[in-house]
Amino acid sequence: MTTAVIRLVTHVDLDPAATDDRQLSVSARLEAVLADGRTRVLLDDRGWGSSLPGGGAGIRAYLSVEEIEATARTVTGPDEPAAGETHEQTAAAHWRSLAAVLERHGVAADPRELQRLPHDVTLGNALRARVS
Repeated sequence: MTTAVIRLVTHVDLDPAATDDRQLSVSARLEAVLADGRTRVLLDDRGWGSSLPGGGAGIRAYLSVEEIEATARTVTGPDEPAAGETHEQTAAAHWRSLAAVLERHGVAADPRELQRLPHDVTLGNALRARVS
C-alpha cells in the first residue's frame, strides 16, 4: 500500500431517460486518482435532479458549468449532519468512510489528507452539450 492519492475527481453526466427541456437528472461518480495514474471508485450512487415549473426557455437556459461543478462537489459529500451530530462529526465520518473504501482497494489514505486534496469535476459529453 504505497501508492498515494493525489486528487479526487467527480464525473457527472445526464441520465437521458430522465432528462428533457423541463427536467434534468445527473449522475455523479467520485473517484480517487492515484499517483501512478490508476483510479479507484469511492462513490457511484450519487446524483441530483432539477426541474422548472411552468413555461419558459427550458432548463438549459439556467445551467452553468460552475453551478454543476459546485453541486457535484456537494452531492459527493460530506452530507448534512443527522440529528444530534455536528458538521464536523459528519464530515469526519465521511472522510473516514472514503479512506476505508480505499483501504479495501489496497490504498492507504489518511482521512484528513483526503479532505485537503484538489477535487476536480468532469462533465460528460451529454451534460456538456446541455450547458448554455
